[in-house]
Amino acid sequence: MASNRLGGAALAALLMAGATAVSPEAAAEPVKVGMITTLSGGGASLGIDARDGFLLAIKQSGSKDVTVVIEDDQRKPDVAVQLADKMIQSDKVDVLTGIIWSNLAMAVVPAAVNQGKFYLSVNAAPSQLAGRGCNPNYFSVSYQNDNLHEAAGAYASSAGYKKSFILAPNYPAGKDSLTGYKRFYKGALAGEVYTKLGQTDYAAEIAQIRASGADSVFFFLPGGMGIAFMKQYAQSGLDVPLVGPAFSFDQAILQAVGDAALGVRNTANWSKDIDNAANRKFVDGFVEGYGRLPSIYAAYGYDTANLLLSAMAKASVSDTDAFRKALEAADFESVRGKFSFAANHHPIQDIYVREVVKEGDVFTNKIIATAMTDRDNAYVADCKM
Repeated sequence: MASNRLGGAALAALLMAGATAVSPEAAAEPVKVGMITTLSGGGASLGIDARDGFLLAIKQSGSKDVTVVIEDDQRKPDVAVQLADKMIQSDKVDVLTGIIWSNLAMAVVPAAVNQGKFYLSVNAAPSQLAGRGCNPNYFSVSYQNDNLHEAAGAYASSAGYKKSFILAPNYPAGKDSLTGYKRFYKGALAGEVYTKLGQTDYAAEIAQIRASGADSVFFFLPGGMGIAFMKQYAQSGLDVPLVGPAFSFDQAILQAVGDAALGVRNTANWSKDIDNAANRKFVDGFVEGYGRLPSIYAAYGYDTANLLLSAMAKASVSDTDAFRKALEAADFESVRGKFSFAANHHPIQDIYVREVVKEGDVFTNKIIATAMTDRDNAYVADCKM
């Protein structure tokens, strides 16, 4: 497989293809999208894939009605806030998207939506924005942060695990992840640890796991954190089964971890082997356009763009109420199959159990079971829109 970076020529072609979405018979009003995402540093592969999936959907639509302004947040909240201010005040964007990390979302989203902008999340979906902090102009197209972890807890219980050791980074998504796991896990905890965000040395945590008597380990460590942990875990010789959400077994992470990931079970609301026309078009188009298999982040970016396109086919972005209703309708073909929004603008969707396998020389995932059907989220009742 080719590198996880998009070559300059390919990116230029997609950016020139630039734009989005509407049916030919609809008179679409142009929309300017501000994409703030992580394109450098340890989490770069996540933002790159979200960006590439979004741009692929735009290219496939064949329309020229959307301009996309893309900036690198460097995984720094202050940088993300500065970029959002620039995009809103100077670039005059209509819609914002792209943020991967929940601490950055908490810094950017409330101010953006309170200025009348729409925010469509390709990834980060902290509980604070799903419950009392919900907003009519905020939509999470990915999930609610707890969801995939809830499914992991349900799977761990069904697999008969009685004593899980759980760990995640100490930031909003990490806290949501362990909360979600515990919501559906029925056993006892051998330990619960919050690690430093961006940490790469897990010797102390692995020692704690070894001493805990755990019969399973649930971990949420996205990006380079997951690569470091899984490599060190394999080298430690510990023979305690791992369970995690898709973020710890992302397509790019798997290639870096290698054989140590084989057979590990993880939970996801998307997989490349979901059998529907939209997903086949996405996976084939991504491989053709970028020379690598798409990740779950790319799938979220792709669905986010197609949601935007579907709304543009029905309403003008300048008519806020009509455009919001068009987004709420979610009238697009999702790569996940069934897709609708709960009352707090987070998805209702199925969540699967996947297993890491090797296809040729490429590590990837395949679905082996359904963990949850038509799951919404735990915060709907707290949202008073």
